[in-house]
Amino acid sequence: MSASFEPGSIESQCYARWQRLDCFKPSGTGDPYCILLPPPNVTGTLHMGHAFQQTIMDALIRHARMSGKRTLWQGGSDHAGIATQKIVENQLAAEGKTRHDIGREAFVERVWQWKEQSGSAIGNQSRRLGASIDASRERFTMDEGLSAAVRKVFVEWFRAGLIYRGKRLVHWDPVLQTAVSDLEVNSEERDGFMWYIRYPFSDGPINGLDGMTIATTRPETMLADGALAVHPKDERYRHLVGRFVDLPLCNRRIPIIADEYVERDFGSGCVKITGAHDFNDYQVAKRHNIELIVIMTLDAHMNDNAPAAYRGLDRYDARKAVVADLERDGFLIKVEPHKMQVPISQRSDAVIEPMLTDQWFVDLTRDVMPDGRPGGRKVITEPALEAVTSGAIKFVPENWAATYTQWMENIQDWCISRQLWWGHRIPAWYDKHGHYYVAETPFEAHRQWLDASDNGGIIGHAKLQPDDTNEEIDQKLLRAGWRERLQQDNDVLDTWFSAALWPFSTMGWPQTDSPVVIDGKTVADWRSDQQFLPSAVLVTGFDIIFFWVARMVMATTYFVGRNPDGTYTPERQALKDRVPFREVYINAIVRDAEGQKMSKSKGNTIDPLDLIDGIGLEDLVQKSTTSLLIPQVRAKVEKRIRRDYPDGIKAVGTDALRFTFAALATHGRTINFDLKRAEGYRNFCNKLWNAARFVLMHTEGFSAAGEPTRVTLAEKWIHQRFWWTMELVTREFRNYRFDLVAHHLYQFVWNDYCDWFVELAKLALHGDDKAAAQSTRHTLLYILEGILRALHPITPFVTEEIWQEVAPRLGLTQPSILARPYPDVREPSAEMSAAEYAEAQARILATAVTLETSRITFLIDAVERLRSIRSQFGLAPSRQVPLLIEGQLIDPELFSDIEPMLRALCRIESIRHLDADAPVPAAASASFQGAKLLIPLAGLIDLDAERARVARELKRVESEIAKCEAKLGSATFVANAPTAVVEQERQRLDKWRDDHAKLAAQAVRLAEPIVS
Repeated sequence: MSASFEPGSIESQCYARWQRLDCFKPSGTGDPYCILLPPPNVTGTLHMGHAFQQTIMDALIRHARMSGKRTLWQGGSDHAGIATQKIVENQLAAEGKTRHDIGREAFVERVWQWKEQSGSAIGNQSRRLGASIDASRERFTMDEGLSAAVRKVFVEWFRAGLIYRGKRLVHWDPVLQTAVSDLEVNSEERDGFMWYIRYPFSDGPINGLDGMTIATTRPETMLADGALAVHPKDERYRHLVGRFVDLPLCNRRIPIIADEYVERDFGSGCVKITGAHDFNDYQVAKRHNIELIVIMTLDAHMNDNAPAAYRGLDRYDARKAVVADLERDGFLIKVEPHKMQVPISQRSDAVIEPMLTDQWFVDLTRDVMPDGRPGGRKVITEPALEAVTSGAIKFVPENWAATYTQWMENIQDWCISRQLWWGHRIPAWYDKHGHYYVAETPFEAHRQWLDASDNGGIIGHAKLQPDDTNEEIDQKLLRAGWRERLQQDNDVLDTWFSAALWPFSTMGWPQTDSPVVIDGKTVADWRSDQQFLPSAVLVTGFDIIFFWVARMVMATTYFVGRNPDGTYTPERQALKDRVPFREVYINAIVRDAEGQKMSKSKGNTIDPLDLIDGIGLEDLVQKSTTSLLIPQVRAKVEKRIRRDYPDGIKAVGTDALRFTFAALATHGRTINFDLKRAEGYRNFCNKLWNAARFVLMHTEGFSAAGEPTRVTLAEKWIHQRFWWTMELVTREFRNYRFDLVAHHLYQFVWNDYCDWFVELAKLALHGDDKAAAQSTRHTLLYILEGILRALHPITPFVTEEIWQEVAPRLGLTQPSILARPYPDVREPSAEMSAAEYAEAQARILATAVTLETSRITFLIDAVERLRSIRSQFGLAPSRQVPLLIEGQLIDPELFSDIEPMLRALCRIESIRHLDADAPVPAAASASFQGAKLLIPLAGLIDLDAERARVARELKRVESEIAKCEAKLGSATFVANAPTAVVEQERQRLDKWRDDHAKLAAQAVRLAEPIVS
């Protein structure tokens, strides 16, 4: 091993070794254990959220693999419909073109080319993190097998009446010109106005009232009003229901209707109903059969349904014109500033426009269809809800189950069509009359069409084949003299539709009787791979519980094991056997050290690879500001980076980054990533490396196998401490408390092994007892190898590298640490190998509390107390000191056992017990075992000088305390300073107070006579 720990030089070698040995493929005879990687967008690059999430998944998968389970981490990537199309459209825009200029076929081909060139970036970055994904099985949501699954699901749900096409109001992105999910819409508070408008009665004033007053934040939409509405119990307006008003600026009359949707106490108690441009109004309009008038084009300009004066205007220009005309004609009563919630597209930042369009939907709300078949609520929604309420799927933390169930109980039908070119094209074909034929292949759609018109014979005449493409069928029909054509639907499916099938489509479904082969290699085989369904745990963020988690549950519980008649195979009969995963671990969102959301415009994002490899300041500034187009934002970001990273970012390596993520992985909603912690865990890896070098140096030429004999007390103690730690680690792995796993391992490795056992081992190694020295060498190696196995799921690279050096000295012949069992706390069983059985038996013996091992605990307590005295009084570690014992020890035999080690560890030249009536000299003391351990100070330090130094230091600390208290006592400081700065000041105050208490105690000890 090299003299220093240099992660960059070992990581690529370790990963290459694992790949060469096929370590990541399913193997072993244990229970199946699978994790599904949330497929990252093919457009993506690794960010801190990915790095955190993949650290958790890899820790779980490596732990399961080493625990003997047949383990699969299923990876792949998502085609990311909108995001990918946007990237390629931007490329075309740079060339002065649009997708329409080159046509659909050429555009899709260009996207595929871009995907092949750039689509593997995030996979390569994941490997840098140590992600042990089985690369031979990686899938893409538009590969041949997954595309077949998408078509199968669409057709099956359509035939069951669960997918339908209809004109419905949807969230419309006028920039991308596609429908988007309501889950892809953010609500932002913005400053706007409330316009109050008078609608005059068509037949003149009624009871002295000349019209109705409404208030609106979107006056341009009044051009599409279909009615005014009042509450049916509102006495002010009950007599007006059924009367008509003139719609200002339009040559139309609209009725006054009554509906309980109206809030009597809000505004005037009268609202306009614009059914084609507002979701609430849409429901009212449907209840009262009010005409739905669309007045906007798909790019949010006024269409021909608007009065001529406004046609062709952008919606906001139309708003200005409408307001001006209302004021001109005397219909505008007043205008008030108003804060309002505006729907914003996550994809384009455009303001969403409710739009009445033809779309495809999955039925999730009907109990029964008109023909008596069960509706989507019964066969899709309710089983997915029951999967969680019954406990078949558990959320961790469990509070997220309530979030899931609340959404499912209030679910709406799912709009699955998108007006894009990149994605899974909807498998529906239209004839010239607008009738559509839904099928898995163009051939089957044409068969339905031709059979429906009694022209089935043309199939044979034209020599149509089941695997023909649309273009091939068109050409064959043309040659056969058949001039009519089918046109496939231009829309594609929502990206989340294919993602919903991820748990079972990646395992080979619907190709259930043969392997799925892509590019000449087998990527799945349902016959064997269905053992991984349900998978063990899904690791994901709370932001896609609805987007993805719920929809995977819906699709999987419906399709897996389903027979054509709607029953389920015996092995999938129970709902618990049809769920996609047993548990859902909702990971926290990574924020910066101050708890702020990471954002490029804030300059607080960190590239995980920059933490791993390091980056200089100037390179970091350039990297962080290149894509920022606004000069003010660019300057602000550069200023922050130069402040936060004056020396750039030092390389910490992958293991330190992963350990940091594990240590932060509580069950909270967010974690604050602090670079200083990563640097601290870099020191932890370095300490482990140096401890291993010490062990290897002192075991040169030594080899042993099996369990150590454990001759010394220190060996028995460290063995017990190791298994106690592993009991805690085993429990916390089960509880998904990775922060506590990291904490327990850190404490054991740093304190128990590296600090104490290594030091205690030196006594045996340099002593005269050869048997003790040999046993200690064995135990040093044995526990170190156990540590490496225990740490491996979190810090894979450093543990693999050290293990390769340690293994031969213990007679271990496995090619990698991944082939070794995880040191789980398990009862001995006949299924274990001989080595595992021996280890389990040794653990049971080791974890029993004995007087022998407790002696080391008392020794450590005594050493720490005496070293604290030496430190406080500035006594050099190498200086020999006398030790006096005042009083009666509770257990003199215990002290006798540890006395030789105490002398060596504390540099004690002599030990003397004071008689009961003997005078006590000036000494520093520490309580121990009912007595006092005294170190006489005379001759060791200048008492007067030490008293003066302590007094000066006390005054300095009191001054610092006063400064902190003054700051924190200022309401202005506490109110205006950043939260992190205030918290830092509180921590400084706590530290100064702690220092003051220690100095005060030291001053007391320096008084005559000195006592503790």
